[in-house]
Amino acid sequence: MKDLRDFVKRCEEEGELKRITAEVDWNLELSHVAKLNEEHAGPALLFENVKDYRSPVLTSACTTTSRLALIMGMDKKSSLVDLMREWVKRTANKLPPKWVDTAPCKENIDRGDKVNLFKFPVPKVYPMDGGRFFGTADFVLTKDPKSGWVNIGTYRLQVLDEKTLGTQFIKGKHADIMLKAYAELKQPMPVAAVVGADPLLFLMGAARLPAFESEYEFAGAIRGHPIEVVKGETVDLPIPASAEIVIEGEVDPVAMKPEGPFGEYTGYYSGIGTTPRPFIKVNCITHRTNPIFWLSTVGRAVTDTHMTMALTYGATLWQGLEAMRIPGIKSVYCPPEGAGRFLAIISVKQMYPGHAAQVGTAAISTEMGAYGLKTVIVVDDDIDAWDLPRVLWALSFRFQPSRAEFIKRGRSTPLDPSLPIDSRDITSRLIIDATIPYEWKEKPVPIELDKEMVKRVQARWGELGL
Repeated sequence: MKDLRDFVKRCEEEGELKRITAEVDWNLELSHVAKLNEEHAGPALLFENVKDYRSPVLTSACTTTSRLALIMGMDKKSSLVDLMREWVKRTANKLPPKWVDTAPCKENIDRGDKVNLFKFPVPKVYPMDGGRFFGTADFVLTKDPKSGWVNIGTYRLQVLDEKTLGTQFIKGKHADIMLKAYAELKQPMPVAAVVGADPLLFLMGAARLPAFESEYEFAGAIRGHPIEVVKGETVDLPIPASAEIVIEGEVDPVAMKPEGPFGEYTGYYSGIGTTPRPFIKVNCITHRTNPIFWLSTVGRAVTDTHMTMALTYGATLWQGLEAMRIPGIKSVYCPPEGAGRFLAIISVKQMYPGHAAQVGTAAISTEMGAYGLKTVIVVDDDIDAWDLPRVLWALSFRFQPSRAEFIKRGRSTPLDPSLPIDSRDITSRLIIDATIPYEWKEKPVPIELDKEMVKRVQARWGELGL
């Protein structure tokens, strides 16, 4: 799979996509059709008749595990944990991107007076949103001015006018770190905002990878071949050759414009009214002919935002624990209902006293866990991390509150609605040890079925009419 069009074709072949030919208004109606479809676990939708526009809009692309599996190039019957496990396995050997001279994303090039963000069917998603949001299933390319490290990050982007995109580069995120470096140099930061391309790159933009790591190299490792990139028209950045739409511009580190609000993946607005934030001055737009605009409805769980974060955050947490050489990790699961980031469940085969506690504290020290992770549940290896009924059983019959670890201060996210709007820099954390302590000499005796009797009963299953 090289681009979004390959993905659409594959989804259609697998019965995972529905084309909507009836006219749908970009103003609220399109997003509401998509959201209601997602709440019924429906297919990906390709809106081919958007009011006032000729180009299509894709929604609900990643709302099911089966479609995430197609993006990963795996069997569509794979579980979310299968995808995470494969992610960790494949990314052991990274592949740098491959430069090419020509690319589909250069089919149309708009500069100067031709630059117009309203050229594309950018929807308004929710009634209280501050406007139309170009970036919900996008990724933004930035480069560190000193090291040359290129980052791919997914950030919301609001259309402020035909040549300006409002941003939300959250404090401490890689784009924010880079913007501060440009501020020291008193220079604007070149950026490229991308919609479309290989859908795996959107997942990479959502992943929590360490600083100075290239998402392009991880994507190449997962694909098994280098990601093709091309030079920007006005920015010195590697642009994915297969992109549908590329916005090239620059961000003044000092200048601000009002941005927001926007209905976030927490199911709440992240603030009240608009907030002064950096913005992208758009200098050039390149795009494919009849480009596919990709939208995520975000909002209340579960949407493709939650599914992609469950996969990417869970996989990168697992990656981080493996990198720490912590033994016995059986599985990691970050539920989509928690947007893959606020709650983590880890299954471990205990090998020494304090092993479960080590796993819990290690989790909140990884790149992923250090930012916003509030609750870690550690269970024994006889429970799969994704088996929520069994996890609840362990919380009821193995967990003792006195063994929980409460941590008062950790890095939070400004999107967490469990904290007051003006106090979201710091969160508390809870590590729940729902294991049977390794050092206990006398442990609870589990009730088990007789293995021979199980075989005998299974042999009579049909006879018993079951």
